[in-house]
Parts: sequence; C-alpha cells; structure tokens
Amino acid sequence: MKRLVLCSLFLFSFLHADEELALDPYISDLKQKEFSYDYEKSLLEKQKLRDSWIQPIQLRYSISKSNPYHEQGAQTQKVQNAAIVMDQPIFRSGGIYYGIKFAQASYKYNQYTIDVAKRKMIKEAVSLLMQIKQTNLSIEKQNLQIDNSRINLEQKKEQYLNGQLDSGFLNNAIIEKNRVTQILYDLQTNKERLVSKFGAISDMDYGQADIPSLTLVSEIDFLEKNIDIEQSKSEAVKNRYNKNVTTAKYLPAVNLTAGYNWDKLENPSFAGTNVVSPPETNYYNYGLKVTMPLDYNTFRDIESSRVEYLKSLVVVDDKKRELTALYEQVSQNLENFQKKKLLSVENEELYAKLLDETQQLYKAGYKTLYDVQNLANSVEIEKVDQKIFELDKQLELLNLYEKLMNNGV
Repeated sequence: MKRLVLCSLFLFSFLHADEELALDPYISDLKQKEFSYDYEKSLLEKQKLRDSWIQPIQLRYSISKSNPYHEQGAQTQKVQNAAIVMDQPIFRSGGIYYGIKFAQASYKYNQYTIDVAKRKMIKEAVSLLMQIKQTNLSIEKQNLQIDNSRINLEQKKEQYLNGQLDSGFLNNAIIEKNRVTQILYDLQTNKERLVSKFGAISDMDYGQADIPSLTLVSEIDFLEKNIDIEQSKSEAVKNRYNKNVTTAKYLPAVNLTAGYNWDKLENPSFAGTNVVSPPETNYYNYGLKVTMPLDYNTFRDIESSRVEYLKSLVVVDDKKRELTALYEQVSQNLENFQKKKLLSVENEELYAKLLDETQQLYKAGYKTLYDVQNLANSVEIEKVDQKIFELDKQLELLNLYEKLMNNGV
C-alpha cells in the first residue's frame, strides 16, 4: 500500500543538470559567496597538500663583525657567508605517491563536506519558506474557526435571551471564542519568527517566492545518489591513503642534497699578528642522503591509522542502514499525511452536502443564516487542511532531498 500511495521514481523536476542553479537562489548572495570561498580554499588546500613533499630551497646569508684580541690598531674582523641549500626527498618508499593520492582524496572529502553544509542551508531556507506558507494557511483556517466560534456565540446569546439555555453554555461559548482567538495571535507571532529566520539566510521575498514541488524518489536511487554515503566513502578512501602515508613515514627515504656556498673573510686577526685577508671562496656540493627513523611508537602509529581506516569502512555500512531507516520513516509519514488528507476530502464532501441541504432549508425558512455560514466555513476549513497536509508532505520530502547529491558530483 505504501508504494501504491507514494509511487514515484524521481525526487522532483529540479533534480537535473541545472538543479543547483535552480535552488541556489533560496540562500542569500552573501551565503553563496561564503560557500564559493570555501570551495576555493578547499582547492588551494589540496594543491598545497599535494605538493607538500617538495621541500623549499633554503637561501641563507650571514654577516658578523668581531675584534677578539682587542689589540691596539687591530682592524675589526668581518665574516660574510651566503649559501643556497637543497634537501629534496626523491624516494619515500611510496610515501610521495600516497601523499599525492591522500591530497586528492582529502580534497574530494572536503568538497562533499562543503556540499553537505550548503545542502543543509538550502533545505533550511526552503523549509522555512514552506513553514511560513503553512502558517499563513493555519492563520486562514484559524480565522474561519474564529468566525464559527462567533456564530456559535451569537446562537448561544439568542438561546440564552430566549430562555432556552442557562448562562453556563453562554460562558463556554465566550471562553471558546477567546481560546481560538489566542491561538490566532500565537500563529501570527510564530509567523514573524519564521520570517525573521528566513530573512537571515535568503534574499527572496517570502510572499513572492515559489516552493519547489517534491515527490518521492525510489529507495534505490536515494541510496545510490546519497551525498552522505558518498562522503563516508570518500573519507574511507582518504583514511586508506593516510594509512599508507603513515606506514611509509617509517620506511627508508632517499633525499637529493645540493648546495652552493660563498664565504668572505676580511681583516682576519690572530694572536699577536696581522695577516692579509684571504680571497673570497665559493664551492658547491651535492649528494644523496638515506634515512630511516627508528621510533619507539612506530607500530602504534601505523596501527592507529589502520584502525581509523577500518572504522571508516564500518561507518559507510552504518550510514547506509541509518539512511534506509530514514527513508522508511519518511515514507511512513507521507502515507499518514496522505491518509489525513483523504479523510479531510471525505469531510469536505460531507460538509458540502450538508451545506447544500442547509441552504435549501434556509430558503424554506427551516434553518438560519448562522447554520449556512457555519457549514460554509467548515467546508473551507477542510480545504485549507488539505493544503496544510500537502505542505507537511513536502517538509518530509525535504529530509530526503537534503541527502541527495547534485548531478555531476
């Protein structure tokens, strides 16, 4: 029955190549700019991490002056030194390769993380917009209920004045009218709160903004195109490469070393004598350096990265189960809202039939205008309820939309 009531294969019409362009306007330009900077920073961090194995070339220069013997007439000794030094890894037992792959995997994971945050904010904006429109409907419904309570109060007043009812029934009618009026005030206050929240994250005019029409996606598509699952998978890949990088850190590494040095000594001083300054000297050197750290915590560090990787594999499976449960919950809630809507449709048909009969009786003088107005309001209340239930369904579907990734991700 669930699939018969809620049968659909696509989430909604926006879920195509230009989906992101269609939904971005729901969040403000400032929020979009923040996310664009997040994406830009993520790319720069990837490039920095990818090339982190390339060591900087050191440029050094120093100058010092001294007069170590304080001899009369001795000139101040001056020493200058300049050097260009390179100590570049060329082999790290696979560490360079895995480091590059780790940078790429980290970038993909960070992209998903930003996408998730952006998705959440778009969902919040759309949700607030739906709640505002739903509150407007609730206010419309409440005004109809207030009108019915007013009609009921007028009827009770006439019956009381005619001696047909005691004052208790009249008091109850007054209390009921006050109660439904206070509910209206609460709804108006809640609407202003929602409008304020919406205005904080969106540039749209809530009164003019359209709401996307959502329908249920199939469970298979929901899991296959789920951004949370893809994020968990990308984290597992990242942790796998991190495990390899950690292992390579404790294996032999080969560095290419090279350097160019320049030295100049002016006015050298020796005990009891002065000598002519030697000429400038410059020379270069190059070679290979092999290193292998022997760390007491080597095994623990490697094992820790391995455990983190194994955990991330479990997280993927656990996330699938969590999202399957979410899908079933949303589907069940959608079915319940559909049942409520169908019940409201039945009530509307019943009230409409009673209204038609009452109008005929009113024309014949057997019913009052109050009776006609009361039933007319009841018909309209059911129509509003049906719209509210539809928005309830849309709010439920937003919980699924938030988890779906964009095309091309």
